[in-house]
Amino acid sequence: MRSKSAKPSENLLEELQAALSHGTVARRVETLRRVTDLFVGSLVEYSDEHVRVFDDVFQCLVEQIEISARALLADRLAPVAAAPPKIIRTLALDEVIEVAGPVLSKSERLDEATLIEIAHTRGQAHLKAISLRRVLSEALTDVLVTRGDEDVVQSTVGNPGAQLSEGSLTDLVARAERDDDLATCIGLRPDLPRHHYLKLIAKASLNVRRKLEAAHPELADEVSSVVQEVAQRVRAAAMTRQTEMSRALVRSLHEDGRLNEFQVSTFAEQGKFDETNAGLAALAGVAVETAENMMIESRAEGVMILAKVAGMQWSSVRAIIAMREKLSGGPQTDMLTLRDTYEALRSSTAQQVLRFHRMQQGAAPAA
Repeated sequence: MRSKSAKPSENLLEELQAALSHGTVARRVETLRRVTDLFVGSLVEYSDEHVRVFDDVFQCLVEQIEISARALLADRLAPVAAAPPKIIRTLALDEVIEVAGPVLSKSERLDEATLIEIAHTRGQAHLKAISLRRVLSEALTDVLVTRGDEDVVQSTVGNPGAQLSEGSLTDLVARAERDDDLATCIGLRPDLPRHHYLKLIAKASLNVRRKLEAAHPELADEVSSVVQEVAQRVRAAAMTRQTEMSRALVRSLHEDGRLNEFQVSTFAEQGKFDETNAGLAALAGVAVETAENMMIESRAEGVMILAKVAGMQWSSVRAIIAMREKLSGGPQTDMLTLRDTYEALRSSTAQQVLRFHRMQQGAAPAA
């Protein structure tokens, strides 16, 4: 590929500065347009040195150019992967969203540090533009989720290229309890961890039902039954390969006689929801699905019922409850009160409640 000959940086800057100092506004706009045409049209022929020359030229021009011309420059440079980096940063930092927007949403030349700086300091329009980028790191989405309004958050969650941290997911699932649109958006993400997905479904199903019934009151009964059927299908479809492997491991331990209270407690301490759930189900003699429904309840009674039937000590129950709190991001419970409740709970009472759960959910005992 041939290299394009160019005047030294000093000469080109002198010519431009002379035109700007003696020219009209229209002349400055025309100068910017021509320089942009020259750069974009011949980009593949320019070396890094030439790109630096253009960077200096653009920096000089934007200091004396109006908003509409800066916005046009931003729109044309944003899709260019090898755009001059200094002018890209200048445009991204512009307080006018018409200028900053195209660069924030499209430019691959913009570095992460600048994006995070802007996400921390600019308004919602700038955050919305950032949320539209092809790829968003966890560090960036953490800022967008924390500072963004409803529109920004939903745009971020709906972006398949956005990487969501455990902390952001915990916050989002909690918010989704009050926002059906956000709940739907989160639930459609293929990378949503299972424990977050189950908590989301448990909290959002009633809201979804109310929303559908409000939109079609004449179909309330039909909608209610359809929602329940869909929820069952969705939960079954949520079974990931990792969940299947976790359950198979626990089943193997149980069949070999190696599954005990200590092992289940260890799973809980390691934050392994699927293994803990499957182990508790096996020791309590119930189906994994029954245990799962009781494990994701907002209160801890379900866990204590299963543990009492399984004959577990309080130390193991405490580990399981602590795991649930850590994964859900919910408020810490009063462990002393729960301990007293667990110690006072009779095994016969726990068995009766468990039979009620089986009847309600149509689940059979585990083999």
